[in-house]
Amino acid sequence: MSQKRAKRPDRRREHGAPKSQARPAQARPDADEPRQAPRPPATLKRRDAPLPAERLPLILEVKPNDDYALLDSGDGQKLEQYGAYRIIRPENQAIWLRALPERDWQNADAIFTGDTEEEGLGRWRFPGTPLGETWPMRHDGIHYLGRFTSFRHVGVFPEQASHWDHMAGLIEKAGRPVKVLNLFGYTGVASLVAARAGAEVTHVDASKKAIGWARENQAIAGLQDKPIRWICEDAMKFAEREERRGSAYDIILFDPPAYGRGPKGEVWQLFADLPALADLCRRILTPKPLAVVLTAYSIRASFFAIHALMRDSFAGMGGTVESGELIIREKSAGRALSTSLFSRWVAS
Repeated sequence: MSQKRAKRPDRRREHGAPKSQARPAQARPDADEPRQAPRPPATLKRRDAPLPAERLPLILEVKPNDDYALLDSGDGQKLEQYGAYRIIRPENQAIWLRALPERDWQNADAIFTGDTEEEGLGRWRFPGTPLGETWPMRHDGIHYLGRFTSFRHVGVFPEQASHWDHMAGLIEKAGRPVKVLNLFGYTGVASLVAARAGAEVTHVDASKKAIGWARENQAIAGLQDKPIRWICEDAMKFAEREERRGSAYDIILFDPPAYGRGPKGEVWQLFADLPALADLCRRILTPKPLAVVLTAYSIRASFFAIHALMRDSFAGMGGTVESGELIIREKSAGRALSTSLFSRWVAS
């Protein structure tokens, strides 16, 4: 994700919005960071062209596996298995009762305590042996680091695995060089998946700390020889510059916050800026693009809103816009925990 988070929570749960793992807070603006006014509204013109086909609602599901599992949830919390560790975190959406007995929850290795807002500051408590800041994790054979952060996150959003698998399949089936742009890229697991599948990847994030973490993950994964550009930049400014340069990509991933700031104080507001960024993504696609994937966490909207935006943005391009929710399937009672909305344009 390419915007630093401002002091207010950037993905706070709002009434009526799907929620769960809000995206991690990135480095807060320093006191002397330059402040900028919101971006002036972009001048956009609706394209009078046939809309892409549509497929909705599409529910993309992640099931428990050896690398990650949602073990149980309820009473406003969730019990997860991340590699070797059992972790308890707040989960406002889990309004049901727990299915596992209390002894299973008491065996947790780490518990997030403190502020229960989406991006509220808090701390981790370790009931048994104190744990280090990081620990080894894995996704489909790709090794990376989990990390206990003060904003309850651990450096990966397992529900995104559905998008990663889909993207890897497109890259492998393309039969040609593929360029991937990962905007708001965070700790880089998606970038590593794309690079391993054979793509040339450009990873953009506004946080130097996130870029450093992503580079560390690349080394741990043993993918140093893969072509990944790590860029600390504001997503909108980077996309605008790529258009001026004539750069183009076959696949674009973007997962913007609801509110944040770029490295030079650039203000990002999702509802105001998302239409312009979606339009920019179209303009920096190659002549034979493969997909554009948008994920949105904890916003006051239905997936129909971003679905309509994506269909308008890709009018005249053919293909299909698929929209819905990402969910994680619970291991204990099989309940579905919705984490985010998504909409993706996929070429024919």
